[in-house]
Amino acid sequence: MIRVVGAANRWRHRAAIEAHHRIRHEIFVGERGWHELARPDGREIDAFDGPDAIYVLAMAGAEVTGGFRLCPTTAPHMLSEVFPHLVTNGPLPRGDHVLEWTRLFVARDHRSGRTYFELLAALQSLCLHAGIREVTGVIESWWLPRFHEAGFAVRPLGLPQMVAGQPTLAIAIAIDRAALARVRELGHLRPPPPLASPPLAASGGEGASRFMTDTQPAPQPGRPGS
Repeated sequence: MIRVVGAANRWRHRAAIEAHHRIRHEIFVGERGWHELARPDGREIDAFDGPDAIYVLAMAGAEVTGGFRLCPTTAPHMLSEVFPHLVTNGPLPRGDHVLEWTRLFVARDHRSGRTYFELLAALQSLCLHAGIREVTGVIESWWLPRFHEAGFAVRPLGLPQMVAGQPTLAIAIAIDRAALARVRELGHLRPPPPLASPPLAASGGEGASRFMTDTQPAPQPGRPGS
């Protein structure tokens, strides 16, 4: 199951978001060795985990099994603020139809299943519904063959450079139905994974704000449900 969590419904999914930050810490700090992100509370949170971030989580019941983050490129984001030097092939893609894709992960106990393909399919499907044309990101070079195998059209935004001992590059990935079909084929996703929240809306708002989540208002003191 795929759950989409944004500012409007984050209050309903605090436990899942908390678990996702802890899994991110286990993976990116513990496994990948990004020690500059280490925190005493065991939660991996950076400057771009703000109110505009959209979290797409793979769920098995109440358990978070994987996820990723989407951020609007019309505001400061990781590629524009931390890694602009990786963009040497033309200007940095930005705009209402471009999102930044970061923090893709699959929990250790779920790496032999379909979670990875469910997340890639969710990226393409959700962005197609929202009218997003491409996503940008920063990846280690070993991701490239995996994304190519998945049918993703990857456009390097510059040559690889060494970051934390790994060849790293900025990329843009096209959002298209052919890639979605290829991922579903590879992951044997028939039918596509169900969404725990309505997928996306192309009307109202810009960029990441087009993601329609379950937007029931947060309960207020003295109101039913508080």
